[in-house]
Amino acid sequence: MTEPQPAPLVVTFTANPSLDRTIALDDELLRGEVQRAVSITEQAAGKGINVARVVAASGRPVLAVCAGLDEQFSMLAARAAEPLPIRGIQLAPGQHVRGNTTVTEPSGVTTKLNGPGPRLTAQQVAEASLLLMDAAEGANWVALSGSLPPGAPVDWYARLVDGLHDTGAKIAVDTSDASLDAVLAGLPKGSFDLIKPNSDELAQLTGGDAAAFEQQAKTGQLDEIVAAAAGLHARGIANVLVTLGGSGAVLVNAEGAWYASAPKITVASTVGAGDSSVAGFILADVAGKSASECLASAIGYGSAAASLPGTTLPRPDDLPAGEVVCTRLR
Repeated sequence: MTEPQPAPLVVTFTANPSLDRTIALDDELLRGEVQRAVSITEQAAGKGINVARVVAASGRPVLAVCAGLDEQFSMLAARAAEPLPIRGIQLAPGQHVRGNTTVTEPSGVTTKLNGPGPRLTAQQVAEASLLLMDAAEGANWVALSGSLPPGAPVDWYARLVDGLHDTGAKIAVDTSDASLDAVLAGLPKGSFDLIKPNSDELAQLTGGDAAAFEQQAKTGQLDEIVAAAAGLHARGIANVLVTLGGSGAVLVNAEGAWYASAPKITVASTVGAGDSSVAGFILADVAGKSASECLASAIGYGSAAASLPGTTLPRPDDLPAGEVVCTRLR
């Protein structure tokens, strides 16, 4: 008799998966001009897929769930150097996974042009939701990542959070705009375990000033950022991880608040840096690490992603040399 397979340790959900084409230039992008690319790569992608790839590269079991798949996406995913276990509903004839184009410059400047995705029906949304709930049974973490496709209800992630409570898994949410507002509107009933806003998203969620947050982070004045994050924690989010680019990151939870400065790196591409931060936090948490160690892991993986070219995602060997120093703020 075949032994039952253990449940995946981490499940990711990509509501709006993509076929990503990355164009690398050897000079800055010149609008309206003709330029030659150094390289062009294509891969099956999406924010949840990115999180899953980083988790898988660390040796942890993972399952990536997508809201909808088509033949080309599945083919590219299967041909990847390190294929992931991926589940998803098959899109109807005439529906296709969205296409995204990323242009990277030698300086690290990254320009992204993202497609809207297929318009999902109510039945497709329901089927994808059930698929995720089934996959999440017994998982330690479920990460809901990225934008929503057309046709999906704006509160889809909020509904998924409510349903995932029954699985016992910890829940991370990494989205933006109206879907992020909807998740916050579901608090405190729809509490969850990790959110990773950047300065713009923190301002959106708390009514703060993104430019002021960024300037304060650069000068080490973190009181307002910590207060804004603490407000989100008080509403029902266990861990609020605020990423501040080259200025580091702040973590607020029930145990206190910490700051970690970003390692010194040469930025090659920011694609996947935020997703890698989410994966880094989750990897440390499932390993039983402390809050400050989870913060250090998050910023280590995010920095590693930013130091790698194009859409390359970090492996443990890619982490910056030296220990990431975390300072307790309160």
